[in-house]
Amino acid sequence: MSVTPVAQVIAAVAAFVGTHLLMSHPSRAPLVARLGQRGFLGLYTLVSFVTLGWVVWAMLTVGPEPFLWTAPQWAWWFAGAVMLVASILLVGSLIGNPALPGMRPQDREPRGVFAVTRHPMMWSFALWAFAHALVWPQPSVLVLAAGMALLALAGAAGQDAKKSKLQPDFWPAWRAKTAFVPFSGPSPSRAWWPGWGVMLGGLVLWLVATRLHPLLGTPAVGVWG
Repeated sequence: MSVTPVAQVIAAVAAFVGTHLLMSHPSRAPLVARLGQRGFLGLYTLVSFVTLGWVVWAMLTVGPEPFLWTAPQWAWWFAGAVMLVASILLVGSLIGNPALPGMRPQDREPRGVFAVTRHPMMWSFALWAFAHALVWPQPSVLVLAAGMALLALAGAAGQDAKKSKLQPDFWPAWRAKTAFVPFSGPSPSRAWWPGWGVMLGGLVLWLVATRLHPLLGTPAVGVWG
């Protein structure tokens, strides 16, 4: 029995998401104990690249697909605005993020993207998935978007649990001062401003990413559309 292109995408996305979640959370400690930190990181990197390569290959070999609905013009503009927010969250998440490896937790009040959500990077990926599913509803794209959204949000929840155990003097207090769902936390709205540097970086990322869309065989989007 031949495997359909969409089934290949489902299998590839399931492998990428499943191995990430397993190796990031329940299997991490046993693997580190057996392989050491460097050995674990090497295995994690190898599995990540192999499964990601499978996803890319599967998406490239799908071929023509039907659209399950036709996105109206307002949906394209809305998706563009969502992606601008996602770009700002992603850029802001790279500066002073206590969840990143090697970062030393600091007893500080959340500001900028961290006043919006303590998981700005994860939410940027989830928003990317939502925006692309909204305007490009082919079966393979919906599978990819669902997988990326699941990986981002389940990974964020798993990160909360893991960090609470590893950093009991910091993370529970950080959780109390921040929000999982964007804009739902205790921080006042004036704390949401990320600063001109993050805003400019997010805007540049958004402009470059949307400008490159035609190279992937998709219509020009954002201000280029």
